[in-house]
Amino acid sequence: QVQLVESGGGLVQAGGSLRLSCAASGNIVRINDMGWYRQAPGKQREVVAGITSGGSTNYADSVKGRFTISRDNAKNTVYLQMNSLKPEDTAVYYCYAHHAAMYEVRAYWGQGTQVTVSS
Repeated sequence: QVQLVESGGGLVQAGGSLRLSCAASGNIVRINDMGWYRQAPGKQREVVAGITSGGSTNYADSVKGRFTISRDNAKNTVYLQMNSLKPEDTAVYYCYAHHAAMYEVRAYWGQGTQVTVSS
């Protein structure tokens, strides 16, 4: 089993910044991709950003140029630096990790952290 624990959410004014962290722990063999999704009230969960174990990144168009994803493989931790935040960024942010064991790749999810951006 792998556990993901997120931190760093909160309330910020529009134009401000927040940094989310997500640390994986447990019986880790190898973590491939990591990343973030978000879900706003009344909306479907949507991808925000992802990063491979080699450091290749991808972003949703809505956050390009404002958000930066990074990871520390030694710490099994992924980060999301969020700048120039907008009210429409308000959502619960969930991290994920694709864990590769001997015979399978399985997705694990964090519990979610609330990000609220006031106008």
